[in-house]
Amino acid sequence: MITASQLRAARALLGMDQKTLAALAGVSLPTIQRMEASDGNVRGIVDTLTKVVAALDKAGIELIGDDARSDRGGRGVRLKSPAFPSGNQD
Repeated sequence: MITASQLRAARALLGMDQKTLAALAGVSLPTIQRMEASDGNVRGIVDTLTKVVAALDKAGIELIGDDARSDRGGRGVRLKSPAFPSGNQD
């Protein structure tokens, strides 16, 4: 569903800390910390994973899976639209 690297990259794109993501997803900070410390795919309770993915989606992140169309292939993340603008867009 989501890898630890994708989770960290998604937060970085949004300029969001772990505490903010935890609050948006309605999960605890230690849960986000455990997810990001995982190797490979994040494991956990499906409901928790769904909440985190939904919070990232709402914040403007599109998760790219192994078989999803992308120019370079592989997994990744990308912004769908600037949900959290960082400064002026001149």
